[in-house]
Amino acid sequence: MSAVLVAVLLSLMSAVAYAAAAVAQERLASRSSGTGVLRLLRRGAWWAAVALNASAALLHVVALTYGPLTVVQPLGALTLVAAVPLGARIAGRAVSAGEWRGTVATLAGLAAVLVTASGPAPDELLSVPEALAVAGGTAALIGMLAWPGSRPGLRHATASGVASGVASALTQTVTVAVTDRSGPLLSVQVIGVVVLVAAFATGGLLLSQTAYRGGLGAPLAVVTLANPVAAAAIGLTLLGEHLRGGPLGVLSALTGAGLAAWGVLLLTRSTAAPPAHTPADQPAGAGHDHTADGTDPAPPAPALPPRRPAAEHAAAL
Repeated sequence: MSAVLVAVLLSLMSAVAYAAAAVAQERLASRSSGTGVLRLLRRGAWWAAVALNASAALLHVVALTYGPLTVVQPLGALTLVAAVPLGARIAGRAVSAGEWRGTVATLAGLAAVLVTASGPAPDELLSVPEALAVAGGTAALIGMLAWPGSRPGLRHATASGVASGVASALTQTVTVAVTDRSGPLLSVQVIGVVVLVAAFATGGLLLSQTAYRGGLGAPLAVVTLANPVAAAAIGLTLLGEHLRGGPLGVLSALTGAGLAAWGVLLLTRSTAAPPAHTPADQPAGAGHDHTADGTDPAPPAPALPPRRPAAEHAAAL
């Protein structure tokens, strides 16, 4: 079995675990009125989501030892593909036709990207100045995206995806340094990068929890797209990774990325309407009358005083 195939299989397992964690986080966010850290620490559901995220991250780290960022990170889009049927199952509904179309488009686009991105196992690592520059620039970008505003959901999702993508790029530096064995196992460089990885991974987790307060589809789609873009940018510019096939390979990768983005957009927009229901303790129509077409009836005319007989009226005069 080739190293790239191992990386793909581990990435698939990681995507499923990340999908389960995203669904758990979204359900927790929908039932909680606040997102404070202390409030989350008291919730068992939060720790279950953390355990799922940790398992997915571990699989992701192992995958990065076998494959380059340009292979492993695009497979993260499968998190959204797995989360769609899982979320539908938990919500008690069927997957819509639009969601299936989005799934097929995403898978086809990822296949086109993988054909050109498949390369040798990673052997480059970020230097200390490069790691610090990446960390500083990422922290500044996250600070701008997470600034309070009218639409915090998608901006927080973008910040979460960037943080997770940078954490993956820094993780690859750690795995290469540890498996290379050409230097000390716990060098200052490795320890410093590990601290940065922990900071960005934790930040990405908390930012995604905030983003999921607005639902699962759109925030998860933005996280899914921002993550590989950030990681691939570092891999192509600083880690010496490249696409195969020359200009044709670049065109194929761009086409596949566009198709995957379109599939993600379909998955985001294809949200089934929740079934109508009435409270269990109140029968349909109780306490409120409706006409046959479902509209509210007109209010009754005010009652007029009883008409007095003519003789009684004359006697009163």
